[in-house]
Amino acid sequence: MTDMTQRNRTENPEGEKGAPDVQPRRPSVTKRGGGDPASRGRTTIADGVVEKIAGLAARDVLGVHAMGSGLSRTFGAVRDRVPGGAKSVTRGVKAEVGEVQTALDLEIVVDYGVSITDVAGAVRENVISAVERMTGLEVVEVNIAVSDVKLPEEEEEGESETRLQ
Repeated sequence: MTDMTQRNRTENPEGEKGAPDVQPRRPSVTKRGGGDPASRGRTTIADGVVEKIAGLAARDVLGVHAMGSGLSRTFGAVRDRVPGGAKSVTRGVKAEVGEVQTALDLEIVVDYGVSITDVAGAVRENVISAVERMTGLEVVEVNIAVSDVKLPEEEEEGESETRLQ
């Protein structure tokens, strides 16, 4: 027997040599919950969150004058004038959000003189990039409807001057 084995043997009270003294094993240390922390639960993203991200990303594109149809912009202008009313960044944006994918419909007004196809392509690219980067969702489609063209001589909503006589 080796010295180690001899040292590990114990004597029982009657003086007989017994089996080697086996120390109880401490359980191995594991990470709490086990596995990757990112896989410990579910994250859900509301449609409104994706709509806000897409609306802001679309408005950042040069050539996009406004978002939404004429009627929704009119109601929005009235709502913006109400004290405490906030400008709606989701106007003209509709999102359908699933667990891992999203699809978007945007309605835009473009400035006169710009290439509508170039603006639509830039909007699509900017929206996809922003939504995928911020949410991790795959954007499967971005449908763009151009509802109007802003002419240089057209007045903005709310820019009309009152005339005093």
